[in-house]
Amino acid sequence: MTRYAIDRAHNTLLAQWSTGIGDTATVVARLTHDQLHQNTRQLAEELTRLSHLCWRSYTHPATAADRHSPHSLGWHRQQERDAFTKILPTLIATTQPTDQPIGTKVEQAAHAVARALRVLGTSHLTTHVTTDVAAELAAIEQAERGDLSDRAQQAVALSREDASPLQISQADRLLRDNCFGSQDLFTEVDPTAAAIAAAHWFYAAVTITARHTGLHPIQVVASAEQYDKPLAIESLADITTAMSAGARARHVVMPLIRNAFHIADGHLRGILEVQHRITAAQELISKAHTEHPGIDLSPDSIYLPLTSLDPARPGPDLLDNLLHGIHTCWHLYQHHANPQRPAPANVENSRQQQLRQAFLTATREEAAARSERLL
Repeated sequence: MTRYAIDRAHNTLLAQWSTGIGDTATVVARLTHDQLHQNTRQLAEELTRLSHLCWRSYTHPATAADRHSPHSLGWHRQQERDAFTKILPTLIATTQPTDQPIGTKVEQAAHAVARALRVLGTSHLTTHVTTDVAAELAAIEQAERGDLSDRAQQAVALSREDASPLQISQADRLLRDNCFGSQDLFTEVDPTAAAIAAAHWFYAAVTITARHTGLHPIQVVASAEQYDKPLAIESLADITTAMSAGARARHVVMPLIRNAFHIADGHLRGILEVQHRITAAQELISKAHTEHPGIDLSPDSIYLPLTSLDPARPGPDLLDNLLHGIHTCWHLYQHHANPQRPAPANVENSRQQQLRQAFLTATREEAAARSERLL
C-alpha cells in the first residue's frame, strides 16, 4: 500500500511505497504556506487509509471467499471492490451528500479524503490528489492482472489470499534460473505466488537430497531448523508431508497463508487445527511432569502457537522458510558427498563446483518431472 506523508522541508505531499528492496517516493502536490500542518497531515492520514482499504481488495479478493450469497464474506468483499468506481467522483465533488448512506469502508475513506481536501480548499491540490489516487487504483487493477511493474510493484510486499497463475509461472522461471532464490523473486513477484513456486522447488530439492543421502524426507526437513524461527520447521514439514501424499504446491501453500490471514484478522477458521495443537501441548505438559516432577508447568503458563507463519506477512515469511530449506538441502547434499581425505584447494574448489552443478541439475530435473503438480 502507499503511505502518504508531508515533507516539511519542501512543503510537499509525498506518496511512498515499497519495492521489495526499499521504498520509492514521488511528489503528489506542492502545498501552500498558509495551509495548517494539522490539516495537511490529516489529508496524508486519510489518503493512507484509503490506499490500505483499496489494496485490501487485492490481498483479500472476493474470489478467495468460500461463500458469495448476499451479506456473506465474498459478497462484502465484492461490494468493497465495486466501490472503486465511486472514489474519484467523490474526491472531485464540490459538496458531500448528507442524505445517502455510505455502505462500504472504501466509500467512507474516500469521503474522508474529500472532507480533508475541502478543509484545505484549493482546486490545485484536489486535482493533484485525484490524479495520484487514480494512479493508485490503476496500479491495483494492474496487480490484479498479474503485472507488478511500475507502481504496482508495491504488491511484492503484500501477502495475498490468492495467487495469479501468471505470477506463479514467473516465479517458477526465476527459481529454475536460480534455485536458491534471486533478488528478482522479491521485487517482481507477489510473495504468495513466489511461495507456491518455492514449495514446488523445495520439495524437488528435498526429494533429490533424500535420494542422495539415504535419509527420509522428514529427516532432511528437520535439518532446516532455525533457532531464531522455531516454528519455521513446522511449515516445511507440513508442505513436505502433503506433497509426499500427492498434493499440489498451490493446494498446500494457500491453506497455510489463509489460516495466517484469519489469525491476523482476530479469529480462527475451524477448530480441528487448534485442537491438535492443544492435544500436543497437553501431552508435552504431561511428559514434562513425568520426567521432571518438580517442574512448574501448567496449561496457563505455556504459549500456544496458532500458526507457523508470521500473521503480519505470511507470504514473505513462508518464502523465506522455503528458500532456507533449499539451502539446507544443498548443505546436506554437499556434506554427504565430501570425501574423508582433504584435497588441494584448486581440486576442492573444482569438485565443489561440480557437486553444486550436480545438485542444481538434479533439482531442476525433479521439478520438471513434477511440473504438472505446481498449479
